[in-house]
Amino acid sequence: MQHPPVVVVMGVAGTGKTTIGPLVAERLGVPYAEGDDFHPEANIAKMSAGVPLDDDDRWPWLDAIGRWAHGRAGLGGVVSSSALKRAYRDRLRTAAPGAVFLHLTGDRALIEERMAARRGHFMPTALLDSQFAALQPLGDDEAGVTVDVSGGPEDIADRAVAALRRLAPA
Repeated sequence: MQHPPVVVVMGVAGTGKTTIGPLVAERLGVPYAEGDDFHPEANIAKMSAGVPLDDDDRWPWLDAIGRWAHGRAGLGGVVSSSALKRAYRDRLRTAAPGAVFLHLTGDRALIEERMAARRGHFMPTALLDSQFAALQPLGDDEAGVTVDVSGGPEDIADRAVAALRRLAPA
């Protein structure tokens, strides 16, 4: 890749954004930012209580991620964000026009199993249905790639980086 990209690792909860994102960033030689760290406390409290976020909850969070991504333009970086809806991705692209999306996808049963196995995360498996209901997959006109999350983290990250490199060859 000529210039390191700003990559937004997206997908429903449990697809491995927090696991795969740092591995992709390492392979690209750029920093990683955890999207959950941009949530205000009120959002975390709401999700912890099993209440899905609405758009009004998400806009400030997306704007904070967008500011980080904007600051990495030309330098590269990887940040996680569910970015479930086209409108959310459009908002991120407004802040960081060169951003590309890495959509992690997978079988619902596998994702639920992985969510159930993780410890200490605020997102309960009960919200997975709301995540799938809100999901609008990447459109053909959106810069990005889709990678299935079956397999181990190293394999997924390798496939993701290969797909990103095909998207923007040097």
